[in-house]
Amino acid sequence: MAGLRTSQAVKPLLVLDVVGLTPRLLEHMPRLRAVADRGFQAPLGTVLPAVTCSAQSTFLTGELPREHGIVGNGWYFRELGEVFLWRQHNGLVGGEKLWEAARKARPGLTVANVCWWYAMGMDVDWTVTPRPVYHADGRKDPDCYTYPPELHDDLTSALGTFPLFNYWGAGANLTSSAWIIKAAQRLLARQKPDITLVYVPHLDYDLQRFGPSSPQAAAAARELDEELAPLLGADATVVVLSEYGIVDVNRPVDINRMLRSEGLLEVYTQAGMEYLDPWTSRAFAVADHQVAHVYVKDPADRPAVAKRCAELPGVAEVLDEAGKAAHGLDHERAGDLVLVAEPDAWFTYYYWLDDAKAPDFAKLVEIHRKPGYDPAELFFDPASPGAAKGRAGLALLRKKIGMRYLMNVVGLDAGARAVRGSHGRLPDDPRDAPVLICSDPGYARETVAATEVKTLLLEMVGAVSRPMPGPSDGTEGRNPSGARS
Repeated sequence: MAGLRTSQAVKPLLVLDVVGLTPRLLEHMPRLRAVADRGFQAPLGTVLPAVTCSAQSTFLTGELPREHGIVGNGWYFRELGEVFLWRQHNGLVGGEKLWEAARKARPGLTVANVCWWYAMGMDVDWTVTPRPVYHADGRKDPDCYTYPPELHDDLTSALGTFPLFNYWGAGANLTSSAWIIKAAQRLLARQKPDITLVYVPHLDYDLQRFGPSSPQAAAAARELDEELAPLLGADATVVVLSEYGIVDVNRPVDINRMLRSEGLLEVYTQAGMEYLDPWTSRAFAVADHQVAHVYVKDPADRPAVAKRCAELPGVAEVLDEAGKAAHGLDHERAGDLVLVAEPDAWFTYYYWLDDAKAPDFAKLVEIHRKPGYDPAELFFDPASPGAAKGRAGLALLRKKIGMRYLMNVVGLDAGARAVRGSHGRLPDDPRDAPVLICSDPGYARETVAATEVKTLLLEMVGAVSRPMPGPSDGTEGRNPSGARS
């Protein structure tokens, strides 16, 4: 027998996307473990690539990348001839979204999105997302976008300007997650949404800088656990999930440099700087952590390109059409080939062979111009961190007096060699895999697939039926591991 909870009997739902959360890190997070003890904890499946945009889109649509189209944090837009990462418009995401399905059963259901991706144009009631001010003279100032517009002044007057330079880059730290958590608290208290989505990025930083096995990773987990306490005690059904687990790495793989050395990747030169030329390249890669999409212009070249990629040290798999289909990654936006790195390796986007010819944006925190993901942005140039900090100070001074400036603090090969954590491939060890925690044991599952998250959340807001509890079998109040909660 199945039953549908009425809206009067349903608690608000608070979904916390704690990036990089794994069973290994939970050992350092007593407050999160307490939520699991009174509710349940389950292994959470992820998708390939196990990266933010793909995973979040699967959670919210219940579909794989082949349906929702988010094949990574970015891809080659064939219709434009450009590589773009970190686009923001929700129109890029196909499929029925969580709130669209929920409103069919509960018209008028309200939703707040605090920093989940693809927020722009999202059909929700309240939106908060990072959005710098791009001045006409080239300056970039921290800020956020909100809907409705008046929410911007309410949040910034209460919490200060959104700390963009603590959200990503060498200065990324707990400050940004603390601001996001406080913004969510304010929305919960004042607006009382039926569903609140909150993205909490803090574990992304030191785990990529130092690796998940480092003392810094354990410290980051402890400090975030403390910061989360107010949300964990909210009068709501609290769900905590993660998109991926970060693993220890020590090998950057220069896929584009290999393709260039084989005469497949082309560049063009301006002002002494080299730029990727996707229009004329026979093959090039969009690097995204431990996954790389390789776009091959002529189908006749694919076998040879696949063979050369497979021979490159650090490449574990080369997925062709059948391989992509097996992972639900067979979408037109995906590369003609998709590479998966070895467990201790990750892909750089670098395509130049001489650092003197690198484009000026290579040494900047510039997530939109680089044709691939760059974790070296998390460091002041490791080759000369003191000098990099000095350049940053001078740039800030120029900015304050209204002069043009470049924040050229990112290392190139030295920065890549410093990276100690990455993600994107499917997890090998369950302790380094994503996890789902819920405060209500009534929804307990042994495991949850990424494609099942949407339905589980719909149950929690009373939008779909679920089995009514039967006679007691002695397992109530237990989480899937069997521990009494």
